[in-house]
Amino acid sequence: MTIKTGDTLPNATLLVMGDDGPKKVLLSDKLEDRKVVIFGLPGAYTGTCSTAHVPSFMVTYNDFKEKGVDEIICIAVNDPFVMQAWGESTSATDAGITMLADAESEFTTKIGMNFSASAVGFVERSKRYSMLVDNGEVKILNEELSPGECEISAGETLLAAMD
Repeated sequence: MTIKTGDTLPNATLLVMGDDGPKKVLLSDKLEDRKVVIFGLPGAYTGTCSTAHVPSFMVTYNDFKEKGVDEIICIAVNDPFVMQAWGESTSATDAGITMLADAESEFTTKIGMNFSASAVGFVERSKRYSMLVDNGEVKILNEELSPGECEISAGETLLAAMD
């Protein structure tokens, strides 16, 4: 079942790079009593993800903060080493975006946003989406129709939907 507006996000264990290596992050800890933007994408270092999706949240970061968003989180089905390196290479981390790894596709699968395209090596990857979550409840959900597009799920589109 695919997550929809009004649903409560399921808890999941994600990974982030800490000073001593990979560190577990409970999604519920990120959501409780907080307004959070989450965007998911097919993979680190992929074309549209690197040239459009991540940058769209970098340029809108301050605007989201002005609207009361506590954190912007990027989730991809990659390992935490890759997510850290990608966050650094795109400057997303410097911009304030939290890069979380859904290494086993736990969260992505739970919310029904998983897909596979084995011809290009994508197995249980994330569809492209963005959402506004308030205290764990999905308030706005924007899912792309194609993983190669980034319009519906772009930062600018989500920001405009908050007005």
